[in-house]
Amino acid sequence: MSEVVNVAEVFGKNVFNEVVMRERLPKSVFKKLKKTIEDGAELDPSIADVVAHAMKDWAIERGATHYTHWFQPLTGITAEKHDSFISAPTAEGKVIMEFSGKELVKGEPDASSFPSGGLRATFEARGYTAWDCTSPAFLREDAIGVTLCIPTAFCSYTGEALDKKTPLLRSMEAVDEQALRILRLFGNTTAKRITPSVGPEQEYFLVDHEKYLQRKDLIYAGRTLFGAMPPKGQELEDHYFGSIRERVAAYMKEVNEELWKLGVPAKTQHNEVAPAQHELAPIYEQANVAVDHNQLVMETLKKVAGRHGLNCLLHEKPFAGVNGSGKHNNWSLTSDDGINLLNPGETPHENIQFLLVLSCILKAVDKHADLLRESAADVGNDHRLGANEAPPAIISVFIGEQLEDVVDQLCSTGEATHSKTGGTLKTGVRTLPDLFKDATDRNRTSPFAFTGNKFEFRMVGSSDSISSPNVVLNTITAEAFKEAADILEKADDFDTAVHDLIKKQLADHRRVIFNGNGYSEDWVEEAQKRGLPNLKSMVEAIPSLTTEASIKMFEEFKVFTKAELESRVEIEYEAYSKAINIEARTMIDMAGKQLIPSVVKYTSLLADSLGKIKSACPEADTSAQEELLIEVSAYLSDMKVALSALNEIADKCAAIEDNKDQAVTYHDEVVPAMAALREPADKLEMIVDKDLWPLPSYGDLIFEV
Repeated sequence: MSEVVNVAEVFGKNVFNEVVMRERLPKSVFKKLKKTIEDGAELDPSIADVVAHAMKDWAIERGATHYTHWFQPLTGITAEKHDSFISAPTAEGKVIMEFSGKELVKGEPDASSFPSGGLRATFEARGYTAWDCTSPAFLREDAIGVTLCIPTAFCSYTGEALDKKTPLLRSMEAVDEQALRILRLFGNTTAKRITPSVGPEQEYFLVDHEKYLQRKDLIYAGRTLFGAMPPKGQELEDHYFGSIRERVAAYMKEVNEELWKLGVPAKTQHNEVAPAQHELAPIYEQANVAVDHNQLVMETLKKVAGRHGLNCLLHEKPFAGVNGSGKHNNWSLTSDDGINLLNPGETPHENIQFLLVLSCILKAVDKHADLLRESAADVGNDHRLGANEAPPAIISVFIGEQLEDVVDQLCSTGEATHSKTGGTLKTGVRTLPDLFKDATDRNRTSPFAFTGNKFEFRMVGSSDSISSPNVVLNTITAEAFKEAADILEKADDFDTAVHDLIKKQLADHRRVIFNGNGYSEDWVEEAQKRGLPNLKSMVEAIPSLTTEASIKMFEEFKVFTKAELESRVEIEYEAYSKAINIEARTMIDMAGKQLIPSVVKYTSLLADSLGKIKSACPEADTSAQEELLIEVSAYLSDMKVALSALNEIADKCAAIEDNKDQAVTYHDEVVPAMAALREPADKLEMIVDKDLWPLPSYGDLIFEV
């Protein structure tokens, strides 16, 4: 029986949160810091030393020896450099433990080796980390000891954002300012701040560590580059929400405990659709904190897996033929006086504020569908999107029957007079209570679905940072709010003006609404007729960052400069090329050193056995053995040809100097060449003696956890 954990006692114990600050900081300092955190006021530099001293004492009392500025460079993961609290030895041979306000507020990690997309020359090393006091510092306990981690932004010597956090904070300020204008139009004078709230659902796979070490593709690429489907996959749908295996349950328990200590509100856990696939979902938090916490979730999932003899795979498609993993990004806007701007209420047709917000978001998504698609673009997601397990690459919005009916009324007659109600769900069993039924069902095929009081962006990849999609959502919404507020603030008759604006925006952008089956081919054709973009790959999506409309919007709201956008384009092209090159080189290595030798050994044994049979019994029917030898030899020949072709194409591609041309060539030529090599290899796996095949099979990996 495992130890019982009191969640209330454990939660946030390793976080320098408001409770700790209230206890340890002077009242005046606490009030100033709280004002910065809650109201977005500028940080008062005079309090930094006091906060740093209190933070250091708290951390040391908990066993910390080092501190680090924890930041999120454009690698998509986190980075850190550790410094001890030791200041200087004394004359008595002791040491002084110090941590100054300057050390808290600013750090200086070497910036030269992080991706910068041309913003920094490699010989220019200086970069700065700046304390983000809106995301609480925390203690991390691991093999290195206890470390005080201080969430920070990361920028270059000349001020450009070199990270995922800085643009997010900028976008949050942009949507806050414009959303407040909308609320003021409706007479709200109490709200001081509008904050995007986010709840990311994290999917992942678990595999046995010993089997993981036998797969170079999992080690180097995070996904299987070879592998035939086992006799059973996910057809029976018996894994989804099924009973959690003991080994996995023990792992989940420790993950929860680690996250709760860090103040991450991990709430939901369950088996996902594919065998060995699982999900963890937190409670909603302020977007900035949610992004930081999701990075901690991914790090914790991987770290704890090792303690249980497991490996956590966050790749979007670690196994072909079964569902991949995503990260549903649930996004809403809430005010500090308790208003959710996306709450339609019981009668949405009468909720004019909500209808204006809805029409603005529909406009934003339609106008910048390419940007929203790009924000979810990564190499792994190319294998997942539109594969009957994830939304298609076409951006559309599901709003449900109730809201679609309201939109229909407004667009057809100019007035909305009623809202559909949910009614009662009768089970047909006397002992079961009748249930209140929602006014609309959900749609799992939609990339951007309204789910009651939030939008669920279902396109984000499981391994990706959720910063980029939230930067885009915040900024495109800020733009739509600004354009609406500019019109309505000048109106002589507000009621008439807001009614007309809602009707116009719904009519102009209704094409992005789709409540049907996003997996159907009919929808692909219909979307094309509507003029909706269908960016099927990361390479096709990247140019969306630097269109004229994107640059104009991001610069207007001071989220990105043109140079920062251009740098991200270069970084993403380069990241795509590097990832595909690693996959191609891994395939070449595995095929040449493991698979082909095992097949040659098998054919040699088969030929030797065939010769012995003929020698011992010339009359024996050996046609089956001969046919098998011919079949295997043919697949082996195909594999050898495909291997040579991949080698040649990969070498050619690696020599291309232009980032975009190289990425396009990797996508158009190397990826198909990889598929051509995999095809005969997977067929051979189904024939060659299992004892000779050098790789654990899919069945070994996903059913033996």
